[in-house]
Amino acid sequence: MSSRKAFALRIDERTLAAMHRWAEDDLRSLNAQIEFVLRDSLRRAGRLQKSGKKKD
Repeated sequence: MSSRKAFALRIDERTLAAMHRWAEDDLRSLNAQIEFVLRDSLRRAGRLQKSGKKKD
């Protein structure tokens, strides 16, 4: 399992409010929703590494 790291995020109020509403609609925590959106964006852009394969 991958390790998890804390990260401070500065975000404007409108974006945060929209993410919070979306998280509630999807029955996720705000943190889980942000992670979901980031992973999906990385996957679509072809930038998400396959598990077990590391790029140097």
